[in-house]
Amino acid sequence: MKKIPLLWITIVLLFVNFISNAQNNNPVKVQAYYFHNQVRCETCRTVEAEAKQDLKELYGDKVSFQALNLEEKATQELAKKLKVSGQTLLVVKDDKQINLTNEGFLYAVTNPDKFKSIIKEKVDPLVN
Repeated sequence: MKKIPLLWITIVLLFVNFISNAQNNNPVKVQAYYFHNQVRCETCRTVEAEAKQDLKELYGDKVSFQALNLEEKATQELAKKLKVSGQTLLVVKDDKQINLTNEGFLYAVTNPDKFKSIIKEKVDPLVN
């Protein structure tokens, strides 16, 4: 008779542990997208590289980064959903969007430190 309660206690503890781990491992993520065209200039490639590096340094796995070619059919649905029609650097969490395109093109090449500080200033509220 003592085996049955012990079995149930073990099952309940395993279930609670599973639920706890599932909640801790599935935080709401912030997603960064860099939409680009097939043919890209050096500035376009630099915006992508700087944004990717800065987001990784500042937020680690809290922000994921994807570069997406607007000319690929698989990208077009997401671009339409996010209302993107051209080269765009966009950070998204739920229904909030931060467009960093202008800042990227202004500073990624000429002042990458300023670009990084702008990313931090604008993305921090989404991550924290």
